Amino acid sequence: MKHLILLYDGMADTPVPALGGKTPMQVAKKPIFDALGRDSEIGMVRTIAKRLKPGSDVANLSVLGYDPARCYTGRSPLEAASIGVPMGENDLTLRCNLVTLSGHEPFESKIMLDYAGGEITTEEAKGVISAIEKAFGSGEYTYYAGVQYRHCLLWHGAKEKLPALGDLTPPHDIIGRAIGEFLPKGEAAAPLLSMMKESYSIVSA
Repeated sequence: MKHLILLYDGMADTPVPALGGKTPMQVAKKPIFDALGRDSEIGMVRTIAKRLKPGSDVANLSVLGYDPARCYTGRSPLEAASIGVPMGENDLTLRCNLVTLSGHEPFESKIMLDYAGGEITTEEAKGVISAIEKAFGSGEYTYYAGVQYRHCLLWHGAKEKLPALGDLTPPHDIIGRAIGEFLPKGEAAAPLLSMMKESYSIVSA
């Protein structure tokens, strides 16, 4: 038996004042969706174990039959695999978002305005990542362009550094907040923080 799985990640959206407090889905004309909802068997299922962080990456693995508690190691390896990044056994991948920060404050006081780089196009983003790779690419670091705002850093031979990096906060979790308390901390993460600060100047130039 064949199955078709449709994952409408984020489609529920949030209420919009201009739409009378309704979500875009509530006001959209969608006869096929309405028919599916009317004629289908509907239920709820937990796709994320309570001990794991809720996110589409974890949920999608679960829906596809994988056990995230055993095989999930973060969003970045999935991103790396999707764009064909060649990885060695001891390499570490890190997801790189192009984001929009507020302008004139000291770096630590800047506000996360947008986690998607102002809806940057893939072609525009390739130019940005190329400039960042030119500035920081070396025998230790390689930057790979992905799609729109989502990209990847390959830190060669750094797998053992992972526990010492601490928590790295996804940009979409801190919209409207100052970035200072969420920046990488500690000696192991110092190169990441340095590249983040310097890249701001490169992208803003």
